[in-house]
Amino acid sequence: MLKILGRPDSINVRKLLWLCDELNLAYAREDWGRGFRSPKDAEFVSMNPNSTIPILIDGEFTLWQSNSIIRYLANAYHGEALYPTQPKQRAIIDQWIDWQGIELNNSWSYALMHIIRQSPEHQDLNQVSASIASWNEMMQILDRQLAKTQAYVAGNEFSLADIAMGLSVQRWYLTPFEKPECAQVKRYYNLLSQRPAFLRWGNNGQN
Repeated sequence: MLKILGRPDSINVRKLLWLCDELNLAYAREDWGRGFRSPKDAEFVSMNPNSTIPILIDGEFTLWQSNSIIRYLANAYHGEALYPTQPKQRAIIDQWIDWQGIELNNSWSYALMHIIRQSPEHQDLNQVSASIASWNEMMQILDRQLAKTQAYVAGNEFSLADIAMGLSVQRWYLTPFEKPECAQVKRYYNLLSQRPAFLRWGNNGQN
């Protein structure tokens, strides 16, 4: 059985949990991270030198980095419907997964740590404002992409990219600050909310 190390309210852990539901994969999960066992423990660091969650253990195989893990699970456990093998289709999905992991994640980091985590190290209000502005700009990029597809982020069909993106959209909506009107993002969020696995791991009030 697959083993997932990480707390279930982590956005990156929830990527794995959502995908496992979509693929009907059985797994066991152990609580690690804020409020639980520390990822800085030697046992954890021996598996992931970055001390970050999640970690996936599949038999003797261990993997970290959430976007790498969801790609692995789709490849290893018949997830072709979500992660097609055709190179151009897959490249577009990878493009948006990587955009979520780099541009979008970097935009929200400071604002989230200030507003939600109330981190004493993130109290520079100019940086908070810059982070919010960047975050909103990224969501407007997503809105324009969704206006093109009129469906999901990478095209007409639900894909692996939507698992990464859907959780990011939820985080944007749940973090309190002034937001631009993004009609396509709202439509997309409602579309994802028709999926039981998203209601369990995405549209569930967790930030």
